[in-house]
This record gives sequence, C-alpha cells and structure tokens, in this order.
Amino acid sequence: MSKVYVLLFNARTDNEGIHTVQMGDRNKILMFESEDDATRYALLLEAQDFPTPTVEPFDSEEIEEFCRQADYDWELIAAGELAIPPEQNVEEITWGEEDEPPKSTETETNPSEMSSDELEQIRRKLEGLL
Repeated sequence: MSKVYVLLFNARTDNEGIHTVQMGDRNKILMFESEDDATRYALLLEAQDFPTPTVEPFDSEEIEEFCRQADYDWELIAAGELAIPPEQNVEEITWGEEDEPPKSTETETNPSEMSSDELEQIRRKLEGLL
C-alpha cells in the first residue's frame, strides 16, 4: 500500500468530484507520487480556468479499486515527472447526484500533434511556475 495524491473538486462536500483526463472514450485518473507534483498540476489547471482543485492523499489501492468500479483507467505519475494538463478541455463538466461518480474531464493531446504556438504557451506557463 502506498500513498498517492489525486485532485478533487468540491472536496469533502456532497458534490465532490475527482479530476480525470479523457483519452478517447475512456476516463483516466492521475495518481501522483509527490504532493508537490500534484499541486503543480492543480496550479496548471487553475491557469486554464478550471475550478480550483484540492490535492488529497489516498491509498493507491483505494483509488485503483474506485477506478475498477467506475470503469476508469489510472496512471501513476512518478515523483519528479512533469505532467502537463492537455490544452483541450471538455466543454461540459459533469457534476451529478446520479449513481455514477461525478467527474471533471479534459482531453489529452499528443505532444507531437501540438502546434509550436501551443508548445510555446505551455513553456511560458511552466516558466511562470518557477
């Protein structure tokens, strides 16, 4: 059992949602080994006008079990690995009271498909964090 950090919206409320990245028709939860890396990713989301996420610690097995139940994928982001939110965000954020867990999603873009302007914008955002 290892501790990981995930991003939650409206943490500890009835309308809590976990941040996901949409890969095609699949949703993936990012689990960060490092709290600092999760916080950096949350700040990048904020810079993209996302609601402010909260970085929360969880047992990795708990998140993996949640993903299996919700039919989500997951990815462990190693400490020191720079994860950058995709530039393309899903227009509609799903928050619900239904049986399905609420989520917020974004669409992942392959870096080789990004224009030089998009890459330059990401570089400027990252430099702003330093």
